[in-house]
Amino acid sequence: MHVRSEPPILYFGTPVVLLTTTNPDGTPNIAPMSSAFWLGWRCMLGLGAGSQSAANLLRDPQCVINLPSAAEVDAVDRLALTTGADPVPAPKQRRGYRTVHDKFAQAGLTPQASEAVRAPRIAQCPVQMEAVIEARHGLADEDPLLRGHCWIFEARILRVHVAPALLAEGEPNRIDPDRWRPLIMSFQQFYGLQDGPLQRSTLARIPEASYRSPDVDRARAAPLQPMPA
Repeated sequence: MHVRSEPPILYFGTPVVLLTTTNPDGTPNIAPMSSAFWLGWRCMLGLGAGSQSAANLLRDPQCVINLPSAAEVDAVDRLALTTGADPVPAPKQRRGYRTVHDKFAQAGLTPQASEAVRAPRIAQCPVQMEAVIEARHGLADEDPLLRGHCWIFEARILRVHVAPALLAEGEPNRIDPDRWRPLIMSFQQFYGLQDGPLQRSTLARIPEASYRSPDVDRARAAPLQPMPA
């Protein structure tokens, strides 16, 4: 039997992202978020319109989508209730947020130069995806009460950097899911994955290479981004 329910949020579980963008003064910002999903070499990112990350992407449409593993949970949690926006937007003030300008120091993380974008990667994250924003979409634009509150950014991946320990044996272009332990956010709590799959998937019989996107070839042609001296 099911019962009717009206949960205030519907965050049933998605991987945590540490999104790095560039502030107007050239310094980096880190935003912990989990409203993200991937199709091919595209990623959809959901951000509050008043966030520093959204403002940064509207001005400079480049970012790095860093994926922490379960081992980085403490660093991620140190970024909770912080924002790069100054002053703190009213909705975040009501929830207890405070402005932090140096998010790397706050979290105890290390910046790492990117190849094709200005925003830095996060050295401790086992997966780092440099990306450019190709489009943005308003969420709930049909509703005058919700219009303008959130942006959905469509990011095209330019570079993927992976810790060697995550790669399948002898296959430099395939992640071994038995080795990848993403940090999961579900209803505002942190979770990890159990060891091994629940059962072998029929879908896994399809070679991953059959899904290869033309964006991979476009990414190879992306110019390297000169790093500031």
